[in-house]
Amino acid sequence: MTDDPFSRDDPVDRPPDETPAPRQPDAAPPIGPPGPAPAGASEPDDPPASGPGAEAATGRAAPLGPYAEEAAGGRAARRPRSTDPLELGFTPRKPVPWLAPFLLISTGLRTLLAVLFGAYLDKRELQKALDAEVARQVGPDGGLWLDYVADLGDGFNATYSIAYLLAQPELTVDGHRLPRAQTLVMGGDQVYPSAAYEAYEDRCKGPYQAALPATPAEQPTIFAVPGNHDWYDGLTAFLRLFVRTRDRHFGGWRTGQSRSYFAAELPADWWLLGLDDQSGSYVDDPQLTYFDTVAKRLGPQSRVILAVPAPAWVKAVDEPSAYDSIDYFIRTIVAPTGARVRVLVSGDLHHYARYAGPDGRQLITSGGGGAYLYPTHKLPERIEVPPRDTLARRSSPSRAYDLAGRYPDAGRSRRYGWGIFSRLPRRNPGFTTLLGILHTLLMLSMAGVTDFRVEAAEQRLFSVPLVMMVLVTVLSAALFAKPPSTHGKRHARHWILGVGHGLAHVGLAAAGTWAWLALPFHDWPWPLPAVAAAAVYLPVIGLVASQLVAAYLLVAGSFGVNLNELFAGQGIEDAKGFVRLRIDPDGTLTIYPIVVDRVARRWQVNPDQSPEASWLTPTTPLHPRLAEPPTTLR
Repeated sequence: MTDDPFSRDDPVDRPPDETPAPRQPDAAPPIGPPGPAPAGASEPDDPPASGPGAEAATGRAAPLGPYAEEAAGGRAARRPRSTDPLELGFTPRKPVPWLAPFLLISTGLRTLLAVLFGAYLDKRELQKALDAEVARQVGPDGGLWLDYVADLGDGFNATYSIAYLLAQPELTVDGHRLPRAQTLVMGGDQVYPSAAYEAYEDRCKGPYQAALPATPAEQPTIFAVPGNHDWYDGLTAFLRLFVRTRDRHFGGWRTGQSRSYFAAELPADWWLLGLDDQSGSYVDDPQLTYFDTVAKRLGPQSRVILAVPAPAWVKAVDEPSAYDSIDYFIRTIVAPTGARVRVLVSGDLHHYARYAGPDGRQLITSGGGGAYLYPTHKLPERIEVPPRDTLARRSSPSRAYDLAGRYPDAGRSRRYGWGIFSRLPRRNPGFTTLLGILHTLLMLSMAGVTDFRVEAAEQRLFSVPLVMMVLVTVLSAALFAKPPSTHGKRHARHWILGVGHGLAHVGLAAAGTWAWLALPFHDWPWPLPAVAAAAVYLPVIGLVASQLVAAYLLVAGSFGVNLNELFAGQGIEDAKGFVRLRIDPDGTLTIYPIVVDRVARRWQVNPDQSPEASWLTPTTPLHPRLAEPPTTLR
C-alpha cells in the first residue's frame, strides 16, 4: 500500500503543555485533481510517445524514474501536476516505525553484520583508484554561503520541509536575510532505515529533487559524509549516488566529491574537510594519503571546518575511545601544518547542540534534517575533549568545552518525552501487536496451571511452558535495557531497570490472568478460549502492555537508559533544522542555526511553474527561526 503523508496533520507532535498555534489561511487551495499541463512543459528530450517512458492513457505525466534528469541533460524534468507518485517520480514515505518488530530484527541484523563484517565490506581502500579531487568553493562576491544538514532521509513531511527551506532563493530568519547557500553538505545518514536503492530514491533524492528541480544560474555544489546507515550496504548505494564521473547532479545541486571523503578550499583560507571513519573504525591509508596531499596546501593562517559522521565528543562521555580517530586525524594531519580546526560539525544525534572551548573551537551537532527528534535534556553541561580516560597512548591535550546552545531546550525536550504514552501505540502498531501476542501466550500459560488439582498446582508452576514464557519475558526486557552506543558498557542501572521492567510484565500477565479467569471465556470448550483470547484479550492487553513499556521508557530515560528508544518510539517529526554558515571575504565566519518548530503536514502543487521553483509548497507556511543568536568566529 502506498504511504500518503500529504493529508496528515498530527496535533500530538507538540509538547503536552503547548497549545496549537492558530491555523493560518492556506496559501492556495489544497491539492485537487490534476489540471492541464503547464505551458512549455514539453522539451525535446522528453520521453518518447511510446515505450516505458510514455505517458499513461489517462494523460498523467510519465514517471520520472531515477534517470529522468540525466535523460534531460541536467535540465528540469517535467513538473508534476499532482502529488501522485507517478507524477513525482518517487513515493513519499511516512516516518520509519522504529519499534516495528520486523524492522527491529532487520536493523539489529544489519548492525550485527556491520560490526562483524564491516572490515570485509569496507570499500575505502578500493577508492584509491578514483580521482583525488580537491574542490574550490567561492561565491560571486568572494565569500561563501554554506549549508550543513544531516540525518535527513526519513518521513517525507520532515525531510521535504527542510529540503524546501534549503532550496529557497532566500530566507528571512529573525531579521537576517540569508541567501541560498552555494555549497550544501549532507552530514551522514542520508537514508533510513537501510541503504537500499528504493529508500534513497523515496526518502532522499526524490524530496531534494522536488525541492530544487532545476539548476539555478549559479549552480550549488553538494558534498556528503556517509553515516552508519549509509554503510549498511558497504557504501555501494552512497558511492553510486554521490561519487560519480558523469551526470554529476543531485536535483539542482552538482555533486562535488570523487570519493566518500572530500576536501574543499573555501574563501579566506578556510577549508572544508569531510572524514569517513566507517562507523568509528580506523581511518584507511588511502584516505590519510589523500588528506596528506591536502595538508600540503594548509598553513598557519588556515582554518578548518571538519565534518565527521558522529559527535564523538559527546559519545566519548560513555565510550572514551569514540574520539580517538578524530583526534588522531587532527593531531597527525592538520596540526603539523599549523592550521587550526575551528569548527567540528556532525549529525547522528537528531538535534542541535553547540559546545564552545577556551580556544574558540566550536563542536556542533546538527542532525535535524528529517529523522525523529533526539532529546537534549541529558546532554552533559561540560565535556573534556579528548577525554582524559582514553586508552590511546598519545592524544591531544584535554580541554573543557561548555554546552553553549541546544535545540530544543532542556524543558521542551523533557516535555516531549511524556508524549510516549500516546505516540508509542499509534506510531508502532506492530510493536503493540507483538506485545499483545506475547502477553496472550503468557496468560494462557498461567491460566493452564489453574486447570489442575490444588495439590498439584505448585508442581505445575515449574512446568516448561510457563517457565519458558517467564524467562523469555524477563530476559528480553533485561536485554532491551541497553547503553546508548553499540560498544558501551552495561552498568548496574541497566540490569536493575531491565529486570524490573520484565518483572512488571510478569505482574501484568498475572493480573490479566486473574481478570481472564473471571470471564466466562475460560470455561468454553477448547479451542474456543484460545480464539476468544486472540479476539478479545490480545488487543486490550497489547494496548495496556504498550503503556507499561511507555512508563518504563519514561522512567529509564531519566536515568539515561533507553533514551534513544524513548524518542525513536515516538517518531517526532517536529523540531527540525540545519546550519547555514557565512564566510565573508575577510575570513569572518558566522554560524546561523536555523530551526522550524513545526514541519508542514499538507502540500500543494506549486503555482509557480518556473523551472527552479519547488514542485510542492506547504499549504500552511513554515516559520524558520534561529535556535540561538548567530555565532561569529574570526
